[in-house]
Amino acid sequence: MPRISVVIITCNRREQLRRTLAHMTSLPDNAPIVVVDNASADGSASMVAREFPGVRLLRLDENLGAVARNVAVAEVTTPHVAFCDDDTCWQPGALTRAAELLDQHPGLGSVTGRCLVEPGLAEDPITPELRGSPVPGPDWLPGPALLGIMAGLTAVRVDAFREVGGFSPRMWLGGEEELFALDLAARGWWMCWAEDVVIHHAPSPLRDPRRRRRLGIRNTLWTLLLRRPWSAVFRRGADVLRSAPLDGATLAALGEVMRGLPWVLAERRVVPPAVEEGLQMLEGPQRNSKARRYVG
Repeated sequence: MPRISVVIITCNRREQLRRTLAHMTSLPDNAPIVVVDNASADGSASMVAREFPGVRLLRLDENLGAVARNVAVAEVTTPHVAFCDDDTCWQPGALTRAAELLDQHPGLGSVTGRCLVEPGLAEDPITPELRGSPVPGPDWLPGPALLGIMAGLTAVRVDAFREVGGFSPRMWLGGEEELFALDLAARGWWMCWAEDVVIHHAPSPLRDPRRRRRLGIRNTLWTLLLRRPWSAVFRRGADVLRSAPLDGATLAALGEVMRGLPWVLAERRVVPPAVEEGLQMLEGPQRNSKARRYVG
């Protein structure tokens, strides 16, 4: 029986999805694949049904963003699930290796792989930060300890995913992983990076970078307000805003943050002290990171 399933969410990227599915369905890992179509208008769902009949297709009537992953995970029967974007491709053996690591370490909630960017296959700029993570972890952890994930590069234990409720509908998409990861850590689940779990990323040109930046800033600030002590909210919040241009997208993000304050404050639950200590260790690398600047 397979130990890991693949979940791909997509919206209006038919050609890139076709390429990704051609790769993923040919892998020797032979993992079941679930595609969730976020109400595409370009025929993506029909293409999947016609050309990839072995793939389970879930058609949504509205674009749920990252919450579409929750819909898929509710359907999987394997103990682990690998998230794959419509512009990422897990490489041969990577799914199997991720499942092995999760099987071997019951306290491990997620494994994030090494990202190589096409066409030249250079390491994604975030990779050195993950490899050199300063977060302390137990001796049994099979790689550097993390306090965050990148969804399209990560395999997650299904029980852990369901325990934290998956991705928040409040966040929709864009930095939605931050809150999810902190909730995993708060419940005692460990996350790690694995050098030998390799994923290729061919960034899609079909994206709105200003909108993604707005959502990313909003979600990062909401996550700070939801899970960090007030001193960290102001300190890290200032870092985020210093890295973003003062333009309409940034101002729109701040407006959404302010409008969301009533529900944010009502749902505020600060992470345990041990998790906060790890987050403080990450602030220096994040402050100097070129990969984490909101400049799109």
